Amino acid sequence: MEIVIDDPRLRPIREKVELGQRLSYEDGVTLYQTSDILSVGYMANLVRERLHGSVTYFNVNRHINPTDVCVASCRLCAFGKRAKDPKAYTMSLEEVWHRAGEGWSEAVTEFHIVGGLHPELTLDWYCEMLRGLKTRFPQVHLKAFTMVEVAYLAQRGKVSVREVLERLRDAGMDSLPGGGAEIFCDRVRRIICDHKITGEQWIETARIAHSLGLHSNCTMLYGHIENAEDRADHLVKLRALQDETGGFVTFIPLAFHPDNTPLQHIPKTTGFTDIKNIAVARLMLDNIAHIKAYWVMMTPRIAQIALRFGADDLDGTVVEEKIYHDAGATTSQSLRREELLQLIRKAGREPVERDTLYRPVTRTETAFTVLV
Repeated sequence: MEIVIDDPRLRPIREKVELGQRLSYEDGVTLYQTSDILSVGYMANLVRERLHGSVTYFNVNRHINPTDVCVASCRLCAFGKRAKDPKAYTMSLEEVWHRAGEGWSEAVTEFHIVGGLHPELTLDWYCEMLRGLKTRFPQVHLKAFTMVEVAYLAQRGKVSVREVLERLRDAGMDSLPGGGAEIFCDRVRRIICDHKITGEQWIETARIAHSLGLHSNCTMLYGHIENAEDRADHLVKLRALQDETGGFVTFIPLAFHPDNTPLQHIPKTTGFTDIKNIAVARLMLDNIAHIKAYWVMMTPRIAQIALRFGADDLDGTVVEEKIYHDAGATTSQSLRREELLQLIRKAGREPVERDTLYRPVTRTETAFTVLV
């Protein structure tokens, strides 16, 4: 169905999209600035259907957050706590292994593992955690550790990022989730996450991971103090690294949840903003195959709409999610596989269960097979 472009600034962008041409940084700024969301969504859907047709991907996964103890004091975070905080927790290795397998009857294809920057847990501890998970769940893909966690382990251990990644990989880490990118702009990072690595260090850590054969996702945190130029710059930098390495599998726009953070005076993002970030990402990231509508953050209903605005993935069953719920997320912490199937079908899309690398999965009630 054709639509009328209301904002004349979008007409040359539409021509580029229809011809399959790469959009510029300036185009990205325009897309973020326009209020003509239907035109932006129309263009994003053209690209989405050109790449994936009506298929929408999901997986059956579990989130594991081994600790919320963190030496950083990021103003954007409600999850991290100081070691002496009575509400802080750190799982033992046995607790991690038990948590991974408890209370879920369906065969899980992925563990998504991230946590705080703990001042005492060593690289050896994390390697043992991975080996224990691989021993107990050999078929499960271990998607573990943000670029920030990897760089912190290198700093603490006084070793290179490459050595940390090699040791984690050899212990069983299969890929990286891509969090912690926030916004690459130095001006913004100094305010929201000045204790984290720089944007350049995040990119370099991802570059090294990709050079070692490790795939990763990539993210952008929006809805805080960044502007349209900061967002467009972030996407262009991710696109440039993907041109170089080809290591990014999926891009996930992450809405900032201000509750219980030092930035709680900032209004929450609207559905309009959430959908626009999906759509602009699909248009700008022409070399990253998948765009995820993370239902945990944007609610299942907004995620459904996003499937018509550029998204081709809804994430997974999750089971338990702590980071965004500590920041005030009110969505359920889990969806059953059948609920995800219904969400996708009600949006008029075709659900396809995948593994972490987007290979289709066929399933019986208690087991799965990856179709290579």
